[in-house]
Amino acid sequence: MSAPMTDAGEHALLRDGSMVHIRPLARSDRTALHGLVDRLSDQSAYLRFFTGGLRTPHAYIDRLTGDGWPGHALVALVGGQMMGLAELIPAGGGTSAEIGVLVDDRMHGRGLGTLLLEQLAIEASAHGITEFTATVLAENTAMTTLLATAGFQVRRSGSREYDIRFPLACTGELTAAIEAREHTAGAASLRRVMRPGSVAVIGAGRDPRNVGHRILRNLLNGGYRGPIYPVNPYADKILGLPAFPSVSAIPGEVGLAVVATPAEAVPEVARQCAEHGVQALVVVTAGFAETGGEGARREAELLAICRDAGMRLVGPNCLGIVNTAEGLNASFLPAMPTRGRLAVMSQSGAVGLALLEQAGATGLGVSGFVSAGNKADISGNDLLQYWEDDPDTSVIALYLESFGNPRKFATLARRVGARKPVVTLKSGRSDAGGRAVRSHTAAAATSDIAVDALLRRAGVVRAETVRDLLDTARLLAHQPLPRGRRVAVVGNSGGPGVLAADACAALGLEVPELAEPIRRALREALGPSAAVANPVDLTADGGAAQLTEALRVVLDDPGIDAVIAVYTPPFGSGAEASKAAIAAAARGSGKPVLACVVGEDSLIDDGTVQVPAYAYPEQAVTALRHAVDQAEWRSRPTAPAAEPDGVRRRQARSLIEAELRFAPAGRWLDPETTHRLLDHYGITMVETISVDGAECAVEAAALTGCPVALKATGPALVHKSDVGGVRLGLQTPEQVRDAYRSMAAALGEAMTGAVVQRMAGEGVEVIVGALEDPAFGPLIMVGMGGTAADLLGDRVFRAAPLHAGEAGEMIRSLRCAPLLSGYRGRPPAAVSALEDQVTRVAWLVADNPEIAELDLNPVIVTTGGTVTVDARIRLAPPPPAPSPIDRALG
Repeated sequence: MSAPMTDAGEHALLRDGSMVHIRPLARSDRTALHGLVDRLSDQSAYLRFFTGGLRTPHAYIDRLTGDGWPGHALVALVGGQMMGLAELIPAGGGTSAEIGVLVDDRMHGRGLGTLLLEQLAIEASAHGITEFTATVLAENTAMTTLLATAGFQVRRSGSREYDIRFPLACTGELTAAIEAREHTAGAASLRRVMRPGSVAVIGAGRDPRNVGHRILRNLLNGGYRGPIYPVNPYADKILGLPAFPSVSAIPGEVGLAVVATPAEAVPEVARQCAEHGVQALVVVTAGFAETGGEGARREAELLAICRDAGMRLVGPNCLGIVNTAEGLNASFLPAMPTRGRLAVMSQSGAVGLALLEQAGATGLGVSGFVSAGNKADISGNDLLQYWEDDPDTSVIALYLESFGNPRKFATLARRVGARKPVVTLKSGRSDAGGRAVRSHTAAAATSDIAVDALLRRAGVVRAETVRDLLDTARLLAHQPLPRGRRVAVVGNSGGPGVLAADACAALGLEVPELAEPIRRALREALGPSAAVANPVDLTADGGAAQLTEALRVVLDDPGIDAVIAVYTPPFGSGAEASKAAIAAAARGSGKPVLACVVGEDSLIDDGTVQVPAYAYPEQAVTALRHAVDQAEWRSRPTAPAAEPDGVRRRQARSLIEAELRFAPAGRWLDPETTHRLLDHYGITMVETISVDGAECAVEAAALTGCPVALKATGPALVHKSDVGGVRLGLQTPEQVRDAYRSMAAALGEAMTGAVVQRMAGEGVEVIVGALEDPAFGPLIMVGMGGTAADLLGDRVFRAAPLHAGEAGEMIRSLRCAPLLSGYRGRPPAAVSALEDQVTRVAWLVADNPEIAELDLNPVIVTTGGTVTVDARIRLAPPPPAPSPIDRALG
C-alpha cells in the first residue's frame, strides 16, 4: 500500500512537458477555488455540477473547504494558479468512493484531468479504497473519454446519466497507459532542455578563464542557431554579443538559462529566471548538496524555486549539456564532441569528460551529453524518456553513482532497451556493512548484488570500466545483434587468433570447428598453408583479398553467428587495405563483424558500413559477449513464470498478518510457523518435530525413526552449525538424549528448544533464499548449499517474480550445476523439481513483501525431487511501496 500524499504535495508533468503542483486541499484554498469556479464556462459548470449558474458550484466549494467534509481532495496549481480539483467521498463501507474532477477550461487537452485522476487513485489506495464510482452526464464526452482512455477497467450503466464504476486494481493495461502518458510528458519536458529556442548564459565574463565565458564561446563555436544572450551587469559586449545586466532585461523569451554565478547568488538568479518565464536551467556552479550543510539547504531552495515555476533543472555542480544535432554546446568542455549515435549521461563530470575524450579518440561520436551533477531534478530516468524517441540516438550510456528511484529506472530501461541498448557503468561495487548475524541470503545480497539483479532484469548492459563501456557502445551502435553465441575468428597471425578463441571460451562464447564444406571453401580460397578449422589463420602471407574472401565464407556459414577479424600489422597488405577488406566483407552480411587491429582502437568507416576495431582481442570478445547478452535478453519471454499449482495465498496472508499483529516490529518465525507458511506455497519440509527437552527429543526420534538430526532453535541462532547447534546421524535414544543435553549446556539461554528431523537421503545440497531489498524490491537467490555456502560463494540472484524459464537459467549458471546433471557417474538429480521450488519461493516473496529474509538451506535435490531440510524466515513491516502508477517527479 502506498503512503498518503504529504501536505507539501508532489510535482508532475503535463502532456506538453509543463509542470503542475498537486497537493492535498487546504482550507485556505477556498478563495482560489472560488476563482476557479468563476472562470468556468457555463457548459463546463453544467457538465460538472448538473445545473446552470454558479450558485451550486460555489456552495459546493464552501462545503468542501469547511468543517466536517468527509472526503479527500487534491488541488492542482500551474504557475501558482489554481487550475484543477479532484475529490472523493468514501462510500460502501469505506472500500469505494464517489469521485469528481474539475479542470480550468484553459487546461483542457493537456492531461491535467487524467493526472488528477491517477493521483486520486493513489491517495484512495493509501486509505484502503479499492473502487471509484462517478455519475456523469451522457453529453460530458470529455469526462467519459478521460475515463475510457485512462486505463482503468470501466463499467458503465444508464442512458442520460452514466453510473460509472471502476476498480483501482493495478492492471497491465493501466500501467501501460500511464507509462505511455509519462513518456510523452517526460520527453516533451526534456525537449525544452535539449532543444531550446534560445540560450542565456548568466555569469558570462570577459576573462577567457571564466567558466561562463568558456560556455558562451562553446555555444558560438558549436554552431547553435538560436539567439544567445550573455548576462553580465558589468559588460556591454562579450565575444561580440550584446550583454544584458540581468535576465529580466533580455527582450525576448529565454528557453534555457545556463547559470555560472557564485553559489550564494544562484537562488536569486533562479527567481529572476522564473519571473522571466525561462523554461529550463543548467546550473554548473558547485557549492550545493555535495558540500553538505548550507550547500544542501541552498540546493533545496533552488529546486523549490524551479518546481514552483515549472522549470526543469540540470545540476547543480555539473559540466553542462550538449546536443550535437542542434550545435548546442552549453558546457565548459574543452571541445565540441564529434557528432554520432551515442547519448551519454554522467553523474560525475570527470568520468563524463573521460568518456567523451575516449569516444572521440576511437571514432565513436555522440548525439547528446548531459552532466547530471547532483541530480537535484533531471536524472537518468528523465533522459531515458527523452533519448528513447530521439532519432539521432542509437545507444544510451549512463555513468551512475546512485539511483534515485531504482524500480522506475528498471521499468524505463526495460522498455527503452527493447528498442535501443542501454549500457551503464555503475560505481560502488564494495559493501562494508557487517552482516554476520543475518541469513545466508541477506549476507550475500550486497547492494551491488541488488544492482546487478535490477540491471539484468531491465536488460541493461553493465560495463566494468570506461573502456569496456565504450568498446561495447561502439559495437552496439554500428553492428547488428548476434543471433547466438557461435563465433568465427579469422586473422593473419596465429597468436592473436588463439587469444581471441581463449577469451571466447572464458566468457561463455563458442568457437566451433567449422563444417567440412566451409573448410573446403576456405582451403580453395587461402591455399594449403592456411589453418581453416577455427580460428582461421591466413598466415602472414595472406593479403586483403584473401581476408575478404575468408570473411565472406565464414559469414555465409549458418553455423556462425558473429565474426572477429584479427589483423596484426605489418604483415599482409597493410593496415589500411586490411581494414577496407574487413569493411567490404561486413557490408550487408546481417551478422556482427568486429575487427581487432592489434594496437589500434578505432572505427572502420568506408561510408556505407562501420566496423568497430579494437586494439586487443580480449576487448572485442568482451564487447561481443555483452552484445550476446543483449540479444538473449530481448528474445526472452517477458511474462512472469506461471503461478504454481496449490498456492494458498489467502491463508499465507492471514498467517503473516497474525504474526505481525503479535510482533509489530517483526521477528524470526518459529519452526512450526515457518513450515506452515512454506506449505501454503507448496514448499514441503522434511518431517520435523519441535521439542523442548531431552526426553521429548527421544520420543520424537522414536516417532520419526532413526537415524535423525537434532538442531537447536532460538531467536538468536541464525547459523546453528557455527555454534555447535546441529547433530546429525543420531542412531539411538541415548545418542539423542546426550546430544540434546550437551547442546543445551553449550548454548545456554540462546537455545530455547530444538527440532528432530528424519535424516534426508543423498542428493545435491543447494540453498534457495530470498529477501526484500528496501530500494530494489524482492530478490531471489539459488546457490551451492550446506555449511560451505558462504565459503564457496557459488550463487546467483534475480529480481522476483521470475520470468518464464528464469529459474532454470539461474540453476544452469551455477558452477555446481554439473553436480545436478549426473557428475562422474552419479544419477541426474530432479532439476525440474528444483526449478519448481525456486519459482514457488519467488512467488512467495513477490506476493508478501513482509518477508524480509528467507533461507532454505540445505535443499537436497535427489533423483526424485527436492527435500527442504532447514528453513528460516524473518518477517518485518515493509516500507510503503512506490506506486507503479505514480508519475510524480522525484
